[in-house]
Amino acid sequence: MESKSLEYINKEKEVVSPNYTPIPAVLSKGEGIYVWDVDGKKYIDCLSAYSAVNQGHGHPTIKEAAINQINTLTLTSRAFFNDQLGSFIERLCEYTGMEMACPMNTGAEAVETGIKVARKWGYEQKKVEVNKAEIIVCHDNFHGRTTTIVGFSSDPDTYSNFGPYPAGFVQIPYGDLEALKNAITPNTVGFLIELVQGEAGVIVPPEGFIEAAYKECKENNVLFIADEVQTGFARTGRDFCYQHFDIKPDLLLVGKALGGGIMPISATLGSKEIMSVLTSGTHGSTFGGNPLACAIGKAAIDVLVNEGLANKSNELGKYFKEKLMTLPQEIIKEVRGIGLLLAIEFNEKGGLAKKYVMAMKEKGLLAKQTHDTTIRFAPPLVITKEQIDESFIIIQSAVEEVMKTL
Repeated sequence: MESKSLEYINKEKEVVSPNYTPIPAVLSKGEGIYVWDVDGKKYIDCLSAYSAVNQGHGHPTIKEAAINQINTLTLTSRAFFNDQLGSFIERLCEYTGMEMACPMNTGAEAVETGIKVARKWGYEQKKVEVNKAEIIVCHDNFHGRTTTIVGFSSDPDTYSNFGPYPAGFVQIPYGDLEALKNAITPNTVGFLIELVQGEAGVIVPPEGFIEAAYKECKENNVLFIADEVQTGFARTGRDFCYQHFDIKPDLLLVGKALGGGIMPISATLGSKEIMSVLTSGTHGSTFGGNPLACAIGKAAIDVLVNEGLANKSNELGKYFKEKLMTLPQEIIKEVRGIGLLLAIEFNEKGGLAKKYVMAMKEKGLLAKQTHDTTIRFAPPLVITKEQIDESFIIIQSAVEEVMKTL
């Protein structure tokens, strides 16, 4: 590694808490699907900041919207109205198929908002006994890092030594309909689920499960809460992953790509009836719905729509997946995913994924392992077929190189 990169890495290690173990590439520039490090080396970005850069790095439309808004007004707080919020939320509701939204900043905030809405709805409209509300969640979930959210994680790295954990959450195996049926009680107010589990390794639900789970929620007056922070905004080949199924979530949680790769923007969306439980003083955010975020969010949605990125993700995702399935089967346990949210999982012979990730990095492609034996691939949706070919050549070469050492 060049000394210039080492200088930045060593500085981070001195002053930044060690809550990440980054791939040793010190990035300083990005454009489209490409990023460059401080030494000028060019990489294909196959992570997209965990799907927060669906529109590509430095998209000119989003940058222009940001610059124009920076030059006028960036922050007012919700103590006042601003001239951007109403039109942004109207655009977001139109795009998502929802009626009303509460604007926040990070994905975790959207999840926390969803939890609060579900509980308040449960007490005020379902008439659950106060402080008895339960929300059902799935094993191997990843919904964020707040103390409430990690309290219902099944990953020891995520929750260990952060207790005591809040009550009111019931875990079931992902994709297990009978477990869901058995977990529902008169106190159940919501079922919170990632329609595809991203951090768990791009786990796709069993066929028919989402529709059956939705039906079960409807029959029991339980809110179906879809966490689409990672799967939303064209990532899975539809505008939202829920559109692959014959359902419409009661609450939709979004973030990441809504910020166009520029700033954190998130929201919790639902019907007016449900979202109206949030009344003055019951919830808020100083930065949520700020004018700069609103201008960027509108532009981010416009890019997705105007460039047909959902269709592109659908078509190129199938193409990319087919290519990944040609990798040596003796070391691959499974290739899975939907749209341009894909993963390869190595079997026991293939071993840990990080050595493949590092080989790809050396050859000019950035991806990240998850749960030790899986690599997730989620390039910006502006990628072309030719660039997928370019990416696969690197992936294939890296895999073959590591195989020689097994």
